Amino acid sequence: MKTDNEMMQLIMDMANNRNDVRVVYMNGSRVNPNIKKDIYQDFDIVFGVTTTQQFIVDQSWIHTFGEICMIQEPDLIDCTTGLKENTDFNSSYTWLILFKDGNRIDLHIELISESIHNIFNSSLTTILLDKDQILSSLPESNDSDYHTKKPTQEIFDACHNEFWWCLNNVSKGLARNEVPYAMTMLNVYCRDMLNKMVDWYIGLHHDFHVSPGKLGKFYKDYLEGDTYCLYLATYCDGNIKNIWKSLFNMCELYQILTNDVVNGLHFNYDSSDAQNMMEYLMMIYQRTCSN
Repeated sequence: MKTDNEMMQLIMDMANNRNDVRVVYMNGSRVNPNIKKDIYQDFDIVFGVTTTQQFIVDQSWIHTFGEICMIQEPDLIDCTTGLKENTDFNSSYTWLILFKDGNRIDLHIELISESIHNIFNSSLTTILLDKDQILSSLPESNDSDYHTKKPTQEIFDACHNEFWWCLNNVSKGLARNEVPYAMTMLNVYCRDMLNKMVDWYIGLHHDFHVSPGKLGKFYKDYLEGDTYCLYLATYCDGNIKNIWKSLFNMCELYQILTNDVVNGLHFNYDSSDAQNMMEYLMMIYQRTCSN
């Protein structure tokens, strides 16, 4: 596997040797001072170019970085609709490239005029090359853009209502032995609301100055041991009784976190939805899983 230094050397050599590349900057975890480095981090690279067409028409340059395992071109193909038609690639284009040695480069090319503005889109940005000295200086890369935002009372209320409401759909799916439906309701709709509450709980205990990570990948770093174990226990297999157990674990955790967030942020809180839904869920559970 090529080392980080070897990959960066290949990236910068290409940028320096191509006249159509005028700007290079990096985003993502590799420029996040709070992230422990490992071999699985992507190289999130942006080239500011004079024209995109030379990269798109002749893509042999990709092989410079290693033997290709797989490429995804999100600007070209939509996983839902298939090929995108009548799309203008003159201003920008992106390749997500996985190499057989395990390295991955997410390379985005864009016209220089876009780079001048786009470097401010994320606080996790470091300028690597500016041949013409056209980019504004940036503060030191940091993850402040990704810190959990303190919720308003209205946002909290909406989350609370959505969580408890969607649980009735989970129970209905379990009662009908519609496992895919129940699992989707539990692990998409209900979990999205649970994760919001986890994020707010973590934010509250860190003055809303930390990032819980994409899809909760840093929960293990910020949740107490017992709390994190309870969070993991909200996942399950396809056995209906185990799904019920995960559901009740999710409800228990959600209420623990909710009480903490409510007290910490001094929100108004009506617990009747939670109490009523717990009674409803228990009724459905006893009706369908009594044996």
